[in-house]
Amino acid sequence: MNSSSLSGSETLDGRPAVLVRIIGWSTLAFLTSFFVNNIINVRYGVSSGGLSVQDLSLLNLAQSLIYGAAFVGVIAWVLRTSDRPLRVDAKKISNFNAYIIRGCFFAVLFVGLVDASIAWLRVERLLPVLFSADLASALLRSSFIGPTIHIPLVCFGFFVALFSRALGFTWLALMIVLAELLIVISRFVFSYEQSLMGDLVRYWYAALFLFSSAHTLLEEGHVRVDIFFAGLSRRGKGIVNAYGSILLGMATSLTIFLVCLWSKQAIVNSPVMNFEVSQTGTAGMYIKYQMAAFLLIFAITMQVQFVSYFFDAVADMRNEPGKQAPAPISH
Repeated sequence: MNSSSLSGSETLDGRPAVLVRIIGWSTLAFLTSFFVNNIINVRYGVSSGGLSVQDLSLLNLAQSLIYGAAFVGVIAWVLRTSDRPLRVDAKKISNFNAYIIRGCFFAVLFVGLVDASIAWLRVERLLPVLFSADLASALLRSSFIGPTIHIPLVCFGFFVALFSRALGFTWLALMIVLAELLIVISRFVFSYEQSLMGDLVRYWYAALFLFSSAHTLLEEGHVRVDIFFAGLSRRGKGIVNAYGSILLGMATSLTIFLVCLWSKQAIVNSPVMNFEVSQTGTAGMYIKYQMAAFLLIFAITMQVQFVSYFFDAVADMRNEPGKQAPAPISH
């Protein structure tokens, strides 16, 4: 019996893992609630006192209700599906996380190609030649390019990810190699180089490194300092992985997530709110704010994957059926 044959209707032998499922799903509920409340804070200026006292009280109440509703909903759903195997939850969470990563990879691919093209037209002063004066002027501002060009491309990337099962690590790595090759040829053959070319390589390389971390965890490809682990029984490995997921993995991911969004001046909120660009200005790509957001995506995808890993580890502790060795995903 493998994990793909498990279904939510199957009943486990022994006591249902209700508490374990509540812990795992509650961490994801907290992540979602905090992210939603962060958007409210940034959009409406709750933390800066930009609203009247009455409106501020109502928004604070609404934010508290978001947390409460999320946790109550998790507990109610877990109790209603108490006989669901842990590996079913783990599989569903991993599949959802894989979709997030696929969408991010397609998004950075599309944004990188389009923004690099615009940057090249901008630095070569070709925008007024190809576009109207108003549009050419707008394409000089990151506040226009971000919401008008980047965000639709990101949405398109997630749309494409619905129909593609390839995570795209190999293809993105190939694009990085081609971009580096272009730099070498243009510099040493044609004596031509622009800062946007280096920006594109850094942009894609940052995405490759941070987005693939969760997939590497799924495939158990991260470096493990193994002294005693290999000699442990399946139950012993499950205990180590379960407690390690909570005390090290989930705690670290959650800390990074909170640091990224703790205030309006946080390391992700501030650049994203201002569509921050690099110091090269109009000579480079307008993607610095996205590279700041990569750290947030890393924290979210790692936290989600650690919850799945936690469920699988506890399933190993309980000797539940369905353990499946990691299989390579086609690219």
